[in-house]
Amino acid sequence: MYRPLADELRPTSLDDVVGQSEILSGNSMLRRIIESKQIPNMIFYGPSGTGKTTVASIIADKTNRALRKLNATTSGIADIKAIIDELDTFIAPDGVLLYLDEIQYFNKKQQQSLLEFIENGKITLIASTTENPYFYVFNAILSRSTIFEFKQLSASDCEKAVVRALRFLEERDGTKITCEDGVTSYLAQGCGGDVRKAINAIELLYSACKGASSKVKLTLNDAEQVSQKSSMRYDREGDAHFDILSALMKSLRGSDPDAALHYLARLLEAGDLAGACRRILCSASEDIGLAYPMAVPIVKACVDSALQLGMPEARLPLAEACILLATAPKSNSGITAIDKAFADIRAGKAGSIPREMQNVHADSSEHKREQNYKYPHSFPNHWVKQQYLPDELKDTRYYDYGDNKTELAAKTYWDNIKKK
Repeated sequence: MYRPLADELRPTSLDDVVGQSEILSGNSMLRRIIESKQIPNMIFYGPSGTGKTTVASIIADKTNRALRKLNATTSGIADIKAIIDELDTFIAPDGVLLYLDEIQYFNKKQQQSLLEFIENGKITLIASTTENPYFYVFNAILSRSTIFEFKQLSASDCEKAVVRALRFLEERDGTKITCEDGVTSYLAQGCGGDVRKAINAIELLYSACKGASSKVKLTLNDAEQVSQKSSMRYDREGDAHFDILSALMKSLRGSDPDAALHYLARLLEAGDLAGACRRILCSASEDIGLAYPMAVPIVKACVDSALQLGMPEARLPLAEACILLATAPKSNSGITAIDKAFADIRAGKAGSIPREMQNVHADSSEHKREQNYKYPHSFPNHWVKQQYLPDELKDTRYYDYGDNKTELAAKTYWDNIKKK
């Protein structure tokens, strides 16, 4: 029966797991826990293909406990009950180690059905998720579990797995495999830190090139075809989506045009034109703001052009917008000011609108009152001192001029007028 190469090569000891040195090195916490064989409930959080399932299997082997695997995308309450029925029987006399993959797909009732048994130790839960567990796993499970984060693997770590897979195929099939320069590094880079993807690409490439001969040559051109876009990690509903959008906006704010273009390219390559446009528009007002007010209409024009053009041409005006924003002077005085105002409103600080500020046309003819509003355009420099805020907030200051040329010029202008 066919068995995927990635499964055949699955490590059976922690020393064979590539990467994850932070949590699996000689003196790391997780390694010491595993070697003690006193396994607590754990949640493994990280991208796919980074070793979560492999480490769970190694833990089961080391503890001599019955391992049961469930995938939350296809399992339900009935599957959990079937495992519970095994407890205290000869099938699982020492309890069960339950590996629950993609736990974020279990609803609250399904997750809570495990609580009694993970609390008394009859079931040791090792759950994995590619999403942030603090958002997707319910507190009752989180409070009884220790979270370990599996990081995306580096290209050098993945290349070790690629080379190991090639050596395994040579030994298994008695073949001699040669590779053009750059094949192993390209496959390692193209898998996006997912070892499973890298090994699957090797298996596909090997199967396509293997003939009757005992010699197999893997070419860079073939490697490029099997890898395609596998280096992209993107899910419009998952963490990767928000991480890339966040990185784009923070790069614009941090005045790094190269990083901004990198994240823009990742978004556009994944087909998220709308997400890129929204963050670029937001940055024009939030991060550049009053330091260069013309950034807003310029960026709006670039976004409109991009949406009309569509991909691949949309990359051109959006790249210009990103470079403009990243290299423009910065000011967050606008967002700081409006957030202060929001904070007061939400705290109940509003008060009555001063009589001078009210709509005079709303007065009834029988009870007309003097409004006493002073029309600024009737005074020198189009300004006159009067109270605009409610009495409760009359001395409140929300806006502070930014330390950029444009806002400092405005400050100087108004300081001179108001002193007079």
